[in-house]
Amino acid sequence: MASQSLTAAPSAAPPRPGVPSRPGQRARQRRRNLWIYAFLLPTFVLYGLYTIYPIIASYWYSLVQWNGFSSDMRFVGLSNYEAVLADPNFWNSVKVSMVFLLVVAPLRVFGAFALAVLLNSPKLPFSRLFRTVYFLPVVTTTAIVGVVMRFILDPASGPVAAVLDLFGMPPVSLLGQSSTALYTASILYVWKFFGITMIYWLAALQTIPQDLYEAARIDGAGGMRIFRHITLPMLLPFLLIISVLTVEDCFHNFDLMYTLTEGGPFFSTEIIEIYIYRWAFAASIPQLGFASAAAVLFGLLVLVIAILQAWATVASRRMRGRA
Repeated sequence: MASQSLTAAPSAAPPRPGVPSRPGQRARQRRRNLWIYAFLLPTFVLYGLYTIYPIIASYWYSLVQWNGFSSDMRFVGLSNYEAVLADPNFWNSVKVSMVFLLVVAPLRVFGAFALAVLLNSPKLPFSRLFRTVYFLPVVTTTAIVGVVMRFILDPASGPVAAVLDLFGMPPVSLLGQSSTALYTASILYVWKFFGITMIYWLAALQTIPQDLYEAARIDGAGGMRIFRHITLPMLLPFLLIISVLTVEDCFHNFDLMYTLTEGGPFFSTEIIEIYIYRWAFAASIPQLGFASAAAVLFGLLVLVIAILQAWATVASRRMRGRA
């Protein structure tokens, strides 16, 4: 008996969770998966045609000399990259993009933080209404905002010029002067997307446990001490993520900048995206290879920002874990 019990075959292992054990169940699982893939297939196809393929094609086009229309396509290797790096207008667009970033990012991050702290206060009346008002520009089409603001700031017939005329002041062309155009566009960009950064900070504020605030009040801490010793340390991990997201978003402002100034006057607002567009589509003789090389360089810059975003996400999780 003992030998029989020792040599008895082991019992069958229990089925793993989520794995069908019967043939009929496995067949139904396969049919369900097929339906899932069938519904996802159009998304995969469209994403591949309009996102993946253009990205891959741009790398090839950056190595050829081609106007984008004729069949005359000549391989030139890295000559397009050398021409782009030697073009002073390219470096001007990089400088304009960096200045735009340095103006916009701090205003969005820290301005939205101050507003979010104010709107998160339970003592503020109509806080929900104010949140909606500040978020409304975000849902407005960016190109429409650019066209409308261009009309409003028109020094000849815009409402701003009419108000200045009532006070006997001469009209000011904020978008027509190279000294003010970029900063005016930056302020309009901050106003347009201010609500997104505000929502980020409001979501971060909601993660702070209310028990910490209640315990601090019981201990006699005032509002400034609570803000300094509880709110700021708890929000520090989110500062990394929100800052990187805002910086990355600042590189994608083609629609607003183009409708406002089209890169002018005198290339003072020509960001990298407008520089690429001008060579690819707006030039008298389009140079798609040249523009693709500039786009690849721009993509490498955005890739660096994406890597920083991934690092910021990991770093913020570690900081929250230590907290």
